[in-house]
Amino acid sequence: MKFRKYEGNPILQADPAHAWEERCVLNPAVVYDEERQKFIMLYRAAGNDKRHVIRLGYAESTDGIHFTRAPQPAFESNRDEADGGCVEDPRLVKIGQTYFLTYAARAFAPGQYWLEEWVEGVSRPPMCLDGADVYSDDLPAFARENTTVSYLAATKDFVHYKRLGRLTDPMVDDRDVLLFPEKVNGQYVLISRPKVKDARVKMPSVWISFGDDLLHFGKPELLFTGEEWWETQRIGAGTPPVRTEQGWLMLYHGVDEKGVYRVGAVLLDLADPRRILARTKEFLMEPEHGYETCGLYNGCVFPTGAAVKDGTLYVYYGTADQYIGLATCNLGALLAHLTGACRA
Repeated sequence: MKFRKYEGNPILQADPAHAWEERCVLNPAVVYDEERQKFIMLYRAAGNDKRHVIRLGYAESTDGIHFTRAPQPAFESNRDEADGGCVEDPRLVKIGQTYFLTYAARAFAPGQYWLEEWVEGVSRPPMCLDGADVYSDDLPAFARENTTVSYLAATKDFVHYKRLGRLTDPMVDDRDVLLFPEKVNGQYVLISRPKVKDARVKMPSVWISFGDDLLHFGKPELLFTGEEWWETQRIGAGTPPVRTEQGWLMLYHGVDEKGVYRVGAVLLDLADPRRILARTKEFLMEPEHGYETCGLYNGCVFPTGAAVKDGTLYVYYGTADQYIGLATCNLGALLAHLTGACRA
């Protein structure tokens, strides 16, 4: 089984009329709001500035395909704060009447990482410091090394946001963080992809943790790691789980040894999401078209938003670190495929 990509992809591209999003738009969080009867999107965007400051834009749609976006950023960083370098790769869930936004951030802007002179893993942020940045070798490690940390914010109207603080350990590079849209057995559930050394895994993998408070979770437990040829380098959570009668449906990304990103799915037990009911053996989507194979990162489909309307699963994904694509499938058919033809 494969997802059906929208023939008009990409559905969102960089906008040269707005400096803050004239270079790239990608990795969107998308929900379908029943009350508004609209698809709501928060997407990662950046311009052509050397620091490569990353912001979140807002867009909405009645059909899930044609989005109207706001002219100004919806959510951005203050360079004086801990998340002041960038806010990126959002995920959205609605718990009660409030939308909760998880996002990855750095203390300093990442710089233009697609250029050859950018070097990952250096001791300080490359290419992005200037006279306005407060930098010192005595800063905490996450700021000194510009490590990715994930944060939490809340909103009810997508105009006003309450920043709630750091969600993950500042000593660990941790992104692809998302929440379940409801409590399980009275606890909140968090999925993450920490870069940790563990004898059970050879790569960054998907972990799960539980908490009584949205900012305080217990010790993460390994949920699953890469097994197939298309997920041998690393894997990470993609879209927040969708509750179905068969279980929690979550899409994830797998990266092969050549660095190509593909999409898989996993079905988790409703009562105990640590228990995997089924998982795709073959990928559901891979880079095929020019907008997926050529960009700031060549060969990437990166799912970050999933919404269900009238039995159709809408999958929103970043492509080549530069555009936003849409793929769909019948939700029932996907669940039948997962429960009938995949590894348990």
